Amino acid sequence: MKKKIFSNDIVNSGRQKELDIAKAVMLFFLAFIHCIIACTPESQLAHGIPYLFDTIIGGPFSAPMYMFAMGIGMTYTIQHSPGDFFRRGIKIEIVGYALNVCRFLLPSLVGYWITRDYNQYITPLPYRFFSNDILQFAGLAMILMALFTKLRLSNWAMLLICLGMSVAGTLLKGMNVGNPLGNIFLGYLIGTEDAIGQVLSDFPLLNWMIIPVSGYVFGKNLLHVKNKTYFYAILSPIGLLITLVYFPIAIRNGLGMFGEGQNCYYHMGTLDSIICLALTVGLLGVYFVLARYIPEKVMAGIRDMSRNINVIYCVHWVILAICIYVILYIARGTQELPVSLTLALGLSISVASIFIAHFWSNSWKNKIFRGRK
Repeated sequence: MKKKIFSNDIVNSGRQKELDIAKAVMLFFLAFIHCIIACTPESQLAHGIPYLFDTIIGGPFSAPMYMFAMGIGMTYTIQHSPGDFFRRGIKIEIVGYALNVCRFLLPSLVGYWITRDYNQYITPLPYRFFSNDILQFAGLAMILMALFTKLRLSNWAMLLICLGMSVAGTLLKGMNVGNPLGNIFLGYLIGTEDAIGQVLSDFPLLNWMIIPVSGYVFGKNLLHVKNKTYFYAILSPIGLLITLVYFPIAIRNGLGMFGEGQNCYYHMGTLDSIICLALTVGLLGVYFVLARYIPEKVMAGIRDMSRNINVIYCVHWVILAICIYVILYIARGTQELPVSLTLALGLSISVASIFIAHFWSNSWKNKIFRGRK
């Protein structure tokens, strides 16, 4: 069976349609997820459509796919030396903080200048600006991958190290060092919390590193797959079956990442990490089948979204911050909206972000920038 699926040579290079579809689906729903979180009272996030977008689509269907795809991308890029990974990690960290200037610092200063509402705009600003969001995590993950590849660790060694990190992160989550800055920066590594819930330790490295590394190992094997139909026919049903068994039990009983409070997801335990990996591989098999029926013109748009993943992510956050944290709050004195209007806003921001990213990436200025790399 192994010889029927794998080749000793690299036979499956180039863009992978199922991966492009996976990233495009995730990108399309980003604005919906973040609008629901920003515009819905916390008590209502536990039920109905808000729960669907916040906890389900915005949970195991979202960030794990991004991180897994990032890991696969590390194996498919021609720039895969330790130095390349390190430089990319630094660049992603810089982009992450530049994004925080645009989505948090500047809108907060403008909002405060107009309203003088200190509690709304200034009090949470340090936590928001220095928070460990997914780009900060991605940068650290790239830097750690630079170390792994520099040490020439085997696939199994990397997986075992990351499994150990995940177990340690599971045991250490919820730590409070009693100092806001200490909690914020320790939160880059471990899931920290404080008594008043101000710390934003969203994607601690120890808890989440297992996902991009699993994607990296998956990608190294995918390069040698000569029969993807058999490959996904074996792996994806197993992943989907695990998900279908676990999800109803966990959702009904509030277990693991489906428990009360956002940190049940952000400070994900080892078991939930494995479940998310199973779901991700399962979905890639579904997208592989769907790719056969998608017209080439539609696939061209999907590939465009996939290539622009970081641009779309940044653009949607900037538009969202301006629309919700500044315009909506100043106009109405609240960020809250009915679910129907929130979804309409999410759709508008999603479509706008995709188009802006497309034109930016194809602009004359950006072509020059790319040419200088």
